[in-house]
Amino acid sequence: MQRFLFLTVLIALLGAPVSVKASSPPDFDAVWNYGDPAATEAAFREFEAKAADQSLEYRLQLQTQIARTHSLRAQFDEAHAVLDEVEKALTDATPVAQVRYLLERGRTHNSSGNTKDARAAFVHAWMRAQEIGEDFHAVDAAHMVAIADPSEAMQWNERGLELARASKDERARNWKGSLLNNVGWTHFERGDYDKALATFEEALAFRKEQGKAGPIKVARWTVARTWRAQGKLAEALSEQQALLKESGDKPDPYTWEEIAECLHALDRTDEARPWFAKAHEALSADPWMVANEAERLARLAQLAQPGGD
Repeated sequence: MQRFLFLTVLIALLGAPVSVKASSPPDFDAVWNYGDPAATEAAFREFEAKAADQSLEYRLQLQTQIARTHSLRAQFDEAHAVLDEVEKALTDATPVAQVRYLLERGRTHNSSGNTKDARAAFVHAWMRAQEIGEDFHAVDAAHMVAIADPSEAMQWNERGLELARASKDERARNWKGSLLNNVGWTHFERGDYDKALATFEEALAFRKEQGKAGPIKVARWTVARTWRAQGKLAEALSEQQALLKESGDKPDPYTWEEIAECLHALDRTDEARPWFAKAHEALSADPWMVANEAERLARLAQLAQPGGD
């Protein structure tokens, strides 16, 4: 499920609207491509080359995002090295850069497995962002604490959700869909499917208000996944088949997997088998799945075989 948390967090960031005045400095955040951090670094380096006349605050914020392109590629030493230079240059006149530095230091620690230092950095970022009225970064920090410390995931996601709901910053409010998704998965993993469904349905309503097709599809998928957990197999299968039809020719392995699981639960094993095979082939090519979901992939492989159920 962490994969979906990650994916939905990216959707929230990519969907966050950007308002840039003519007199504003070039908006490097607008070119972020989380699916291609190497290309994003190249774009950021172009901003960096032209930033000599920009404020220290601007230049340090840009550096924190260059560091993030490294951490997303598991280049943790490089990310920390960039952040070390940022840390040396921080002053009282660079408060937003300080928050973004803490966020990226925390993300680098977290991605490299140092969750203790990650949590400390995220909590510091949460407090500092609230002090300076940076709601968007404060919500980001809250959701990152929840990722770094699963034992407090519900508490921190709800903290971030409360701020997102109350904020006057539209970018902060746009975190609502992702945080509802995260809270829903926490309920789901605790086995409280009724609360999970209610939360996922609220997330779906919010995504429909935003009107973006990708996040709406993810939200619909989570609702259907919860129906399957509740034993509403016909409803779950129908919705997953509808999502598949709407995806057209695009690969859709998570939907393939859910169709297979629904058919299998309905004792339609012969129909389920090719869907398990398609899902296994596609998901086995995903390095994250290989590293984190070996048991799940093994199940798909087994159920794809005749007599494997």
